[in-house]
Amino acid sequence: MSNMHPIEDIRGSASSKLRGKRIVMGVTGSIAAVECVKLARELARHGAEVIPVMTKSAIKIIHPDAVHFATGNAPVIELDGAVKHVELCGQSKGRADLLLIAPATANTISKIAMGIDDTSVTTMASCALGSRMPVIIVPAMHASMYEHKIVVDNIKKLKKLGVVFIGPKMEENKAKMASQDEIVLAVLKALGPGDLKKNKVLIITGSTKEPLDDVRCITNFSSGKTGVEIALEAHRRGAKVEVWAGDGVIVPEFLDFKRFSSTERLAKMAAKAKADIILVPAAISDFTVKKKLGKISSSKSTSLALKPTKKIIGILRMKNKGKIIGFKAEVGISQAGLEKKARGRMKEFDLNLIVANLLEKVEVDKTEALLIAPGEKALKFRGTKSQLAENIFDMIAEC
Repeated sequence: MSNMHPIEDIRGSASSKLRGKRIVMGVTGSIAAVECVKLARELARHGAEVIPVMTKSAIKIIHPDAVHFATGNAPVIELDGAVKHVELCGQSKGRADLLLIAPATANTISKIAMGIDDTSVTTMASCALGSRMPVIIVPAMHASMYEHKIVVDNIKKLKKLGVVFIGPKMEENKAKMASQDEIVLAVLKALGPGDLKKNKVLIITGSTKEPLDDVRCITNFSSGKTGVEIALEAHRRGAKVEVWAGDGVIVPEFLDFKRFSSTERLAKMAAKAKADIILVPAAISDFTVKKKLGKISSSKSTSLALKPTKKIIGILRMKNKGKIIGFKAEVGISQAGLEKKARGRMKEFDLNLIVANLLEKVEVDKTEALLIAPGEKALKFRGTKSQLAENIFDMIAEC
């Protein structure tokens, strides 16, 4: 009996979103080829099987044994009578699901655009394009090469054929390979359900800040991580995604986002919001105060007159006919009490779904929540925030 390759120890450890998917990973002769080991293993963590294909230039930069270890599959370097290009990327039964070329040099991009297939990677690309297989290309080269007019035209030509380009990041006069997270998300999107392709999704996340004076504020505890995971899941499902984030929320740079601070600012934004689906996991302040100029003296006691803020979700419902998903957080009450309050909020603002939780059940990366739809339907959830996002959109589809 053969021994199991160590790649199986991590396969599916992050998610099962790519379970059963086979990805041909083309590696070309850019110095960024050293990143392919990490990339391959991250794809495996989401369940994918990665079949590496390397050009002769690539093996001068990273040894095939390293790539074999990273994927559990010996890399294809020479094409022979086994016709791996047809088996993996051609019109053949059991072919792979996606061709990912990362990194891709100017040379490889231009050859693919011209229909030249004189390397293992370009031949895979010819078969993939001819058989209508999804293709993702991740450029990496010097800036002067990336800005070459012919290379620019060749990229445009390939985009017209349906090839998806990810990145590059323009830094230090170089067109650097996109981040691992951005590449993995692009793969997840390409192989995802695509059920939100015709939808614009708005996510409001993070916390507001109500200024007391020029240096202090009232705020709520919120990392904004749940909202970011929801945005990533909406992107994976093909939606046009926009994120409104409070100060300090880390939003991936490839997502379209705007910042807000106070509830007053957020209310003005909400009055102009238009989307098919709006999710509001934000920790929005229920109270504000009249701001004092300068800095309130700390040498003596002072009192604050709290006044209620505008209900942002009410403004959103008034201006939108699409689906609105609210979030309700409570402390120190029973599960039954939580559901009763959540259903009251749902009825008050005519919500399509509400996600309720007890703050004492929320951890940094995991959470426990109750997903409540109109009628009697309610789903108890416990898991990662990424898994919560999946469950939310699955339930939205049923509402």
